[in-house]
Amino acid sequence: QVQLVESGGGLVQPGGSLTLSCAASGRIGSINVMGWYRQGPGKQRELVATISSFNFTNYADSVKGRFTVSRDNAKNTVYLQLNSLKAEDTAVYYCKGSILIAGQGWNDYWGRGTQVTVSS
Repeated sequence: QVQLVESGGGLVQPGGSLTLSCAASGRIGSINVMGWYRQGPGKQRELVATISSFNFTNYADSVKGRFTVSRDNAKNTVYLQLNSLKAEDTAVYYCKGSILIAGQGWNDYWGRGTQVTVSS
């Protein structure tokens, strides 16, 4: 099967930075769009950023200019650089990938999430 594992979360002060990583592993044939989502306390899960296999990117308005999504196709890994962090960025950050498995077609897979806490 396929696994997505996030890393890089933690506690950071307002204005600080973090880099999140998400590595996909398993019987991967190809990966199309990869993305980051987040769910803050008492909130619904929301889109943060996505990146296509051709490196086309899309961002939520709330993170434009502060967050940067990138990917390394050779490593099946997507990254999220978080700068100028605010308290409202506190959330569990989840990775999602649209992945092709031979014989099973395309499906969306989610990681288990990594906690980002912005607090002084």
